[in-house]
Amino acid sequence: MTTVSPTPEVTAETTRKIEFLRNSIKQVLIGQDDVIDQVLIALLCRGHVLLEGLPGLGKTLLVKALASCFSGQFKRIQFTPDLMPADMTGHAVYDMQNNRFNIRRGPIFTNLLLADEINRSPAKTQAALLEVMQEKQVTIEGKPFPLNPPFMVLATQNPIEQEGTYPLPEAELDRFLLKVFIDYPSFSDELTLVRNVTSGKLSMDSDSFPVTADLSAEDILKLQAQAEAVALDDQVLAYAVRLVQATRNTSTLLKGAGPRASIGLVNAAKAWALINQRNFVLPDDIKQVALPVMRHRILLSPESEIEGFSPDQLLKQLIETTDAPRT
Repeated sequence: MTTVSPTPEVTAETTRKIEFLRNSIKQVLIGQDDVIDQVLIALLCRGHVLLEGLPGLGKTLLVKALASCFSGQFKRIQFTPDLMPADMTGHAVYDMQNNRFNIRRGPIFTNLLLADEINRSPAKTQAALLEVMQEKQVTIEGKPFPLNPPFMVLATQNPIEQEGTYPLPEAELDRFLLKVFIDYPSFSDELTLVRNVTSGKLSMDSDSFPVTADLSAEDILKLQAQAEAVALDDQVLAYAVRLVQATRNTSTLLKGAGPRASIGLVNAAKAWALINQRNFVLPDDIKQVALPVMRHRILLSPESEIEGFSPDQLLKQLIETTDAPRT
């Protein structure tokens, strides 16, 4: 395998900023270290995150905790069955006094957007996010309005089996870099959480989080640029593409992941390498991010569904059978 040049170096300041984000969120969201790392991966490579889990497991708390570390703008939209696209994006309002239309910008104009329970709104409203997530702009009355970077959507959804939920359109799902599952905490983690909350050591109110906004929007942009500059060997790049193409060449899947998954896999691996204080990507970095990058971009075959397989189980099989470069 070709030796990767260790430039640019990961500085102590970069490590400090990443660890600040990591440790600050861990103070609030106890026992969900993998979830926190995956959200930070998406932040570093300008991606959006779909958080799935049952109510009460800390999805909204996670996003609020991230926002408390960050001095940029943060807004929340509660998705409901009657939410209209203009409620998010904004609309033109006629000013009778000045005889003109004024643009009233919606809550989507922010740096960090929490789309809470996104799958409780019908497809028309969900589709309104497509342009924003992909193009980083909003069109109102035919005029484009760009969003100020950094911009990140963190959408929470309840499992689709729950009453009153709508499945997200495939085109919208593909715009999410990662799909992250939040599960029940372990006994010891839940014990710590309950003890801290009931003793007053930890408040669930975002105004009382034990975190100060130590980072600016410019700091986030610099971290994103450093993640993008992480070195990638051609053999590791080819491995990432082979892994994605393997999802298209198996009878266990009705639909495999597209090229956006290959791009996301590489970008996410770069961010994971930076989080681990490396300026080059290893094959293990690709494996580490493969499940959250691809689990929402594939469709199981009817036979696989009947046999009770999950997307993660089938993806793990493909990872095991796809040859990786030797380091």
